[in-house]
Amino acid sequence: MSEIKQTFNSSLGKKLIMALTGLFLCTFIIVHLGGNLFLFKDDQGYGFNVYANFLTHFPPIEVIAYLLYLAIIVHAFYALILTLSNKKSRPVAYASQSKSPASWSSKNMGLLGSILLLFIVIHMGDFWYKYKFTDTVGFKEYRTNVLTNQRTVADFKPVDPTFEHSVTTVNDEEIVRVKDLHAKVATTFSCWWYVLIYVIAMVSLSFHLVHGFQSAFQTLGWTHRKYTPVVKFIGTWFFAVIIPLGFALMPVVYFFQSISK
Repeated sequence: MSEIKQTFNSSLGKKLIMALTGLFLCTFIIVHLGGNLFLFKDDQGYGFNVYANFLTHFPPIEVIAYLLYLAIIVHAFYALILTLSNKKSRPVAYASQSKSPASWSSKNMGLLGSILLLFIVIHMGDFWYKYKFTDTVGFKEYRTNVLTNQRTVADFKPVDPTFEHSVTTVNDEEIVRVKDLHAKVATTFSCWWYVLIYVIAMVSLSFHLVHGFQSAFQTLGWTHRKYTPVVKFIGTWFFAVIIPLGFALMPVVYFFQSISK
């Protein structure tokens, strides 16, 4: 036990924790982007609202969500420790700088991580917290004819203050009543300053992942001349381009839709 404790208290151990939590967070953002793609579906918010309800009421997902929050805290905590440790071990800058190639993102991971952490706090406070713990998010009622698949939507005001969601079937009509997070998203993304913050955060995410994803594999020792180029390709094009671009498009599209109305 003491050897394990000593290992994780070492610089390498801290980097291993950073790598493992970082890869876990990479897995999460893939799933999160996949769910958020419902925002692009022209169904009056039905798919996204049902998805949001599922995330917050399905017990296994809720457990994973709390593991995610823990991973974010641990990742940020150890990033701070490693940054301070590096500065303490090298308080004075080298007289001559190393000529070894180092990307801008690798030199500024602390700054990029700080921007992302601030964004996560703002983002969760504006959506997750208000969705879960306040009455600022309204409700929608979706009635779908199971035979024709035709759907109508209307605002819904529950009588019971503890009401959260319901799914019932009356005759040939499925009635789904859920919190309307889609309306909250549309309202928030109509603010230019929030869209700007979101886009800046996604640019930071891009630079953070282009270095962090590859670095995690190196820390774990998962390097091979045959597979490293594949890891680099995935880290660069999938995690640093496609995923941040997919997230950034959501507020941009909703903002331009709001000003065109």
